[in-house]
Amino acid sequence: MKRPKFNQPRLAINRVYTRRGDSGLTSLAGGQRVAKNSLRIETYGTVDELNCFVGIACQTSRDLTPAYPQLRHLTAMLVRVQHELFNLGSILATRPEEVGPAQPSVSGTDVVRLEGDIDRMNEGLPELRSFVLPGGCRLNAELHVCRAVCRRAERRCVALAGEEVVPPDAVRYLNRLSDAFFVCSRWASCALGAPETMWDPNQSTSGQGSPTS
Repeated sequence: MKRPKFNQPRLAINRVYTRRGDSGLTSLAGGQRVAKNSLRIETYGTVDELNCFVGIACQTSRDLTPAYPQLRHLTAMLVRVQHELFNLGSILATRPEEVGPAQPSVSGTDVVRLEGDIDRMNEGLPELRSFVLPGGCRLNAELHVCRAVCRRAERRCVALAGEEVVPPDAVRYLNRLSDAFFVCSRWASCALGAPETMWDPNQSTSGQGSPTS
């Protein structure tokens, strides 16, 4: 059965500022006024923050593509994820009783697609014997930032689900997306020929013993 299309956005942004938020309140998609530090606002605000970091990683991947054509697959995936995150933000910005049948959201289909991305990128990567530290190349580090912010978005979403109704696929999607960013970071390093730094607890100052004078 073919899934129905989501509603297209119906808005015209002619003025950037309205002064309506000066009191510390903002509007949900249904028009309800809530505090800007409410858990629902914090949750989809963190999703928005994540989308910004994904945009940075996406642009880095796009800039490197002429020299590394295999990155075009990563770029396409990150662009898709940006749209999915905006869909997730849309549903999180809407109270359950206001959700329409064609409201943009994330679904099990998006989760399955991410799992396919993970399996495909993970195939052929070196087996891990320790945790990986972010770095080795800029794209790897940026994708690790995406992973960490995604985990925070997931924690916010879980907290919100403890107080209000949240679509079950929202938490599943964020959980799988953070895994995808981790695999993407390793895949990007491999594609660029960048080294991976494995966590070695003995590389710390305390692990190496007391410094000598």
